[in-house]
Amino acid sequence: MLLWLVSIPVAFPQSNVLPARETLTYSIEWRLITGGRATVQWTSNGNDSARISTHVESVGLVSKLFKVDDTYVANLGSGLCGQSVQFTAQEGSRERETKITFDYPNHRADYLERDRLKNTVVLARETDIPPCVHEIAGALYFLRTLNLEPGQSALVPLTDGKKSVVAKVEAQQREEVKTAAGNFKTIRYEAYVFNNVLYRRPAHLYVWLTDDARRLPVQIRVRMQVTIGTITLQLEKHE
Repeated sequence: MLLWLVSIPVAFPQSNVLPARETLTYSIEWRLITGGRATVQWTSNGNDSARISTHVESVGLVSKLFKVDDTYVANLGSGLCGQSVQFTAQEGSRERETKITFDYPNHRADYLERDRLKNTVVLARETDIPPCVHEIAGALYFLRTLNLEPGQSALVPLTDGKKSVVAKVEAQQREEVKTAAGNFKTIRYEAYVFNNVLYRRPAHLYVWLTDDARRLPVQIRVRMQVTIGTITLQLEKHE
């Protein structure tokens, strides 16, 4: 998920152009086993609109213990600002549907979460938002447009529909990452969205982007408490 503070106070150092279409496929590792697959499809209609569709499903032993089948669709406007989100989640015995609508003229996001099995409203909320705010998937693509070198950081307006924050992202260091898709020279970033920023849970979120014009997210890692463990997404295929 996802006003990023930059050493340049007014404008972000943007020069990378996102592709018109792209499909990224990831393996999801948890406790040293492959627990799931994630597919991210990106479609852009130019500068004014884009769509991100993400599907996550559990596999193997994890799927037998706790089945996950989630679909997250985000529609973005100019500047990759969030326009709407629809999130359908089947996780274990729970089935939820969440919709987020961004009402910029009235400076608010409308959040509605429903229990699909009981056909009841779980949570309805209005949240104040700035003139442009990113939902978590759009924030990842926004990061790809920036040229942050190690030692630089940025702030980005970010929301999950229930809370609106300014989250810091920090470019930390260059690293080489090996995945099923190949070996990549990358820059590792840390996005500070956990620990009572956007999410209450104590954790760390790291993103590895290729150190080239593509800025491919080849690895994403959420490091949580020892009792939960670390979840790592690694790129398997880029189309």
